[in-house]
Amino acid sequence: MRDFTAGHISTDEARALLATAQQARHDPRFEFVPGVSYRNLLICRSGGGSAPFAAETRTTPPHDLTNQSVLDSYPRGPGSDLLNRLMSDSVRWFVEHPVNVSRRQRGQLPATNIWLWGQGRTPRLAPFSRTYGKRGVMVAAVDLLRGLAALIGWDCIDVPGATGYTDTDYAAKGRYAVAALDQTDIVCVHVEAPDEASHEGDAAGKVAALEAIDHLVVAPLHAAIRDQVEGRILVSPDHPTPLRTRTHSHGAVPFTFCGTGVEPDGASTYDERAAESSGHSFEEGWRVMRYFLETPTGEAV
Repeated sequence: MRDFTAGHISTDEARALLATAQQARHDPRFEFVPGVSYRNLLICRSGGGSAPFAAETRTTPPHDLTNQSVLDSYPRGPGSDLLNRLMSDSVRWFVEHPVNVSRRQRGQLPATNIWLWGQGRTPRLAPFSRTYGKRGVMVAAVDLLRGLAALIGWDCIDVPGATGYTDTDYAAKGRYAVAALDQTDIVCVHVEAPDEASHEGDAAGKVAALEAIDHLVVAPLHAAIRDQVEGRILVSPDHPTPLRTRTHSHGAVPFTFCGTGVEPDGASTYDERAAESSGHSFEEGWRVMRYFLETPTGEAV
């Protein structure tokens, strides 16, 4: 797989390709749902019958296959014949599609086919307000985060210029987040840029993205929190994406927070080594939220 993003195909181009896929599909149970750029969905509705997939169905994330052969990585297990057929058919649907003809003429990579992975059922999550007694909003360009927000009862804030890539408008995300502080209890800002740079093996791009987040998102939010009677800010990645592997990995990630009632623990850097020596560790990441919201006044973190 040369590029799982199809050269970071535009959202409009992806929508046009998926519209063709939707018209050409042969199984009425399947629906292609456009997202942002190369991130899109395929919904399978069983219509009350049994689902064609099972826990044993296996698929491979495309970002694990950059510059590798895909021959041994196609879907397998229950229902995989349906997925493989759609993936194979999409080659024919896309090869002379006007979007790809135009991309080739401009010297850009064509989107050669769809790659299906990450199957699962729609989760049912308790409303955040019921669990924690607080309201929240999401600032994000990526549908994964926007979907999670919807599942827990949060509204999403649309930010002009937010792309889900390294060219996103960091300053706009910071401004919209600050403006939302007076309207809700929690504002979550997600920035995909460092992850995208890691997938590309772009060290300079990753550093630039982190610096932009620091100066244009975290700094204005921190300043706004300081001006309030009470407030806290939490900073953390959701998973590691090492530059050396260019894909996601498992493992603990550092987090830091400050604000009302929080005493510093003496750490002078924000990284994995500092986190390991802090004495605060959570095997289940979701427990960090209650700790963040309810840490007693004066406890060092």
